[in-house]
Amino acid sequence: MISSLYTLIGDPWADYGLIDSGNGRKLERYGRFRFIRPETQALWAPARPDWRAAGEFIPAADEDGGGRWHYAEPVPADGWTLKWDDVTFNAQTTPFRHLAFFPDMAPVWTWMRERLAGINTPECLNLFGYTGVGTLALAVQGAKMVHVDASKKSVAAARANATLSGMADAPIRWLVDDAVKFAAREVRRSRRYDGILLDPPKYGRGPDGELWQLEQDLPRLIADCRRLLDDRSRYLFLTVYAVRMSALAIGELVAQAFADLPGKVECGELGVREEARGLVLPTAIWARWSAP
Repeated sequence: MISSLYTLIGDPWADYGLIDSGNGRKLERYGRFRFIRPETQALWAPARPDWRAAGEFIPAADEDGGGRWHYAEPVPADGWTLKWDDVTFNAQTTPFRHLAFFPDMAPVWTWMRERLAGINTPECLNLFGYTGVGTLALAVQGAKMVHVDASKKSVAAARANATLSGMADAPIRWLVDDAVKFAAREVRRSRRYDGILLDPPKYGRGPDGELWQLEQDLPRLIADCRRLLDDRSRYLFLTVYAVRMSALAIGELVAQAFADLPGKVECGELGVREEARGLVLPTAIWARWSAP
């Protein structure tokens, strides 16, 4: 049973902030650069109409996420470094409209650190780990990490971020693999973890062409993640972006899978607090299990 439903809000930090939002767009700062990106949930009017930015992502006419960047000033093609707490990483404009990391995940990184407090060298799994900021946020606190992503380019970027953070030799397994197949193999190996983070896409393909479809494949993956956790584990955190799905739906999925373990299941939305007025822009939905 779901214990609670609420919003996890990401506040601005030195290298990132949601400056303003409205009329279907958002203005953000990423270090020394400002960018404008489309945001369908920004239904309100912006605080100010005179936005200025180094670049703006102009979406395509379809709903498949296409589009291109238009630049008003030079932006390094190979990116520039940012920091979150004690993690250093590379930000970069991508063809997918984001900037090579998801800043709304900051409260999730903090929450996972808190859940692991007091464990000597916890072992954690990051599925669909992308460029590895979440992996590094735990590794820098002493966790042994397994980082899995189907994209060679993303795993290479994650390893480069580890080097930027001075963690090139940290105990992290970097794996280019299909998340579903990897989790199933770990179950067969009788592996266990202290925590699991997963951030699956709506659609995707594994390194050998395996097809991922969220609505079809997520229940099986959550079931396997449950088998990789036990009564000594601390958490599972699931985030879902860009789907017509309710937080209650994924919350009930996690609640059923974890009904036999003590602890609680919560769900809700991720959001980022706007600097101009303090309003919260929703970005994703989430569900999590945590031990007592």
